[in-house]
Amino acid sequence: TRVFTFMLSRELSQRTYPQIGVTEQHHSVSHHGNDAQKIAQNVKVNTYHVTLFARFLDKLRSLPDGDGSILDHSLIVYGGGMGNPNPHASDPLPVVAVGGSVGKGHRHIKLPARTPIGNLWLAMGNHYGSTIDTFGDSTGRVEEFFA
Repeated sequence: TRVFTFMLSRELSQRTYPQIGVTEQHHSVSHHGNDAQKIAQNVKVNTYHVTLFARFLDKLRSLPDGDGSILDHSLIVYGGGMGNPNPHASDPLPVVAVGGSVGKGHRHIKLPARTPIGNLWLAMGNHYGSTIDTFGDSTGRVEEFFA
């Protein structure tokens, strides 16, 4: 089993993105205060990050691995640490899972409000053989994920 994490950018980052027209710091545009201009800048940053993620997936899709590609034999989860960074709300937390190991694909699973992200990580760990009963703030497993 190969496992890794990759952080594209910390949400606390003071980084700017002049190459996409965002010269204000990422952290300050994420705390947009419902200002339409800051929201638009935050959307640009998030769109840029998703574009980089898509390029990463394209690379994995192009790399052979046994009877398929590395992407075919992977489970990759992409998301952020905040559902709405303005008030530091982690709920709803958007995540997307891709790759051939994701189970039934092309689904949208909407979990009840305030479902801890630990429930997803616990379900994933158990699916791949871990015998742990809890993970972080988990209160159960996201059974729908691998159904």
